[in-house]
Amino acid sequence: MAWRAVARFEIGTSHEKQQIPCQDYGHYRILNDVIVGAVADGAGSAKYSDVGAKLAVETVLEYLSRIDKYIHKQKRCWERFSQPSKEQAKRLFAKTTKKAIAALHKQADSSDYSINDLACTLLVFVATPQWVAAMQIGDGFMVVRPQDSEHQLLFNPDKGEFVNETTFITSANALDEMQVDVLQGQQEFICASTDGLEKVAIRMSDWTPFAPFFQPLEEYLWETKNPEEENEYVINFLQSERLNARTDDDKTLLLCLFDRQ
Repeated sequence: MAWRAVARFEIGTSHEKQQIPCQDYGHYRILNDVIVGAVADGAGSAKYSDVGAKLAVETVLEYLSRIDKYIHKQKRCWERFSQPSKEQAKRLFAKTTKKAIAALHKQADSSDYSINDLACTLLVFVATPQWVAAMQIGDGFMVVRPQDSEHQLLFNPDKGEFVNETTFITSANALDEMQVDVLQGQQEFICASTDGLEKVAIRMSDWTPFAPFFQPLEEYLWETKNPEEENEYVINFLQSERLNARTDDDKTLLLCLFDRQ
């Protein structure tokens, strides 16, 4: 049994025209039979949000990968949460988010930035063969599919009161607005993405996943032994004219599959 995963992000056509760098970032780490992943979308109005998005994701992954040091070295960390409650997950993700915020403050201070120059959304998950714990601050989406079941959207994207408004981890109310969930049972497929793909992946009318978007991505993971290296399919998809005709924003895909074989 093992996780297969790939993370890729591509600049949107609107950012290319404006000569703005890609403000998305996504990555993951596989720790034996556990995978931790995160994606972030830098605020369009923030001058260095591309720096903030990458720093937030890497800080989160580093923290969640090293959390073992806080418990007895003979006991694997995630066994401690064999049946995690939502409250346990909230505490874990609150600490994780605070680590990211502290890293952003340090970066801002050392570079003479405003902390708001590094504003970004943040989606994080920890997945084991028995459960998935996830959090979301801001927009974007996370979709899972248990074995022999349908795709499920974990959280409705935070769109705020006005168009193009959302919550960032640098917002004063970030931890209050953080959404958290814990799913028991094995999730065979996980997809985390920024809001650039919402229009094509999620039905906005009822906030349900659009299965034809996800099915080819799952098939690719099943057919590819090492998707991180054999990533041409994902790159071509994110760069395709067909996709860019429907969204001009930066686009991120973090795809995970649990292979039981």
